Amino acid sequence: MEHSDFALELKALTDDGTVEGYAAIFGNVDNGGDKIAPGAFVGGMTKARQSGRSIKMLWNHDPYQPIGVWEDLAEDAKGLWGKGRLVLDVAKAREIHALMKADVISGLSIGYRTREAEPDGNVRVIKKADLFEISPVTFPMNERARISAVKSDGMDDVVNKLKAGDRLTEREFELMVKGLGLSNAQAERAARIHLKGPGEPAT
Repeated sequence: MEHSDFALELKALTDDGTVEGYAAIFGNVDNGGDKIAPGAFVGGMTKARQSGRSIKMLWNHDPYQPIGVWEDLAEDAKGLWGKGRLVLDVAKAREIHALMKADVISGLSIGYRTREAEPDGNVRVIKKADLFEISPVTFPMNERARISAVKSDGMDDVVNKLKAGDRLTEREFELMVKGLGLSNAQAERAARIHLKGPGEPAT
């Protein structure tokens, strides 16, 4: 299995776990020297649909940590577009969902097997490939592989404050950690512990 990161534009991440955007942009060369050509995934995705094989959403390419599924994938002139769903009944998926909304995890990587490639100078151009999974990753190999836009109800203010380096209120901290699977009581206790310091937490 090969892994490559490409310029990513995640257009939406909703509270129900729906993920939508581009997992790969054509013409981008990753740090391993690979470039995906337009049309590379079409044949493989057609075969996957015909056989009933779904494209998995894994955590950091780990086959033992599935966190969702990509339900709709298609190529257009720009790249590989997809719409998927984090399975929020899974604890790890809830954790990744919260971290993505907070812009802590901001990269995706694709897992595929090359079927046809050709050299272009120092670059290997992937002409045909079978796509198996698309993973959120902690450290994407290609620095351009970043989540560029996240939209979620109830978390926008929290995300903006984190980006600005502002201190969260107890209520905002509780909202964030509940997304990691903590109960109400656990979230309240975590807020009291982690917001201690000089002065009182904002209210």
